[in-house]
Amino acid sequence: MANQEMPSVQAEFGATPNIEFPSDVPPAGLKCVEIVEGDGPVVRKGDSVTVNYHGVVWGKDTPFDSSFNRHQPATFAIGVGQVIKGWDQTVTGHNVGSRLIISIPPEYGYGSRGVPQAGIGGGDTLVFVVDIISVN
Repeated sequence: MANQEMPSVQAEFGATPNIEFPSDVPPAGLKCVEIVEGDGPVVRKGDSVTVNYHGVVWGKDTPFDSSFNRHQPATFAIGVGQVIKGWDQTVTGHNVGSRLIISIPPEYGYGSRGVPQAGIGGGDTLVFVVDIISVN
């Protein structure tokens, strides 16, 4: 079921997403919606997961980071602090083949400092579209 507060995503699993925002105000807290449910293995804490992702600041068009644009998926351990808390807490429990959209407030992202060189302010909510490609 779609969450009214969450952005909508145009494009299928594997294709570079186009994100449309419903309003200028992000939802409160950490939110994750499974757009496509995969039928592969479930991602568990401590697994090495390979994903494609597209990250934007809430309300912006241009990604601050996108493995889709680089044509190079990313692999990392999930649930063990290698990535931001918002990812650790939302990617686990989903199946390989799933596409997620995640809204990550600063306390689950880069905190009050943000990442100025990437254009991420301290109060910015981040939005990621994540395609779970494989798990080991």
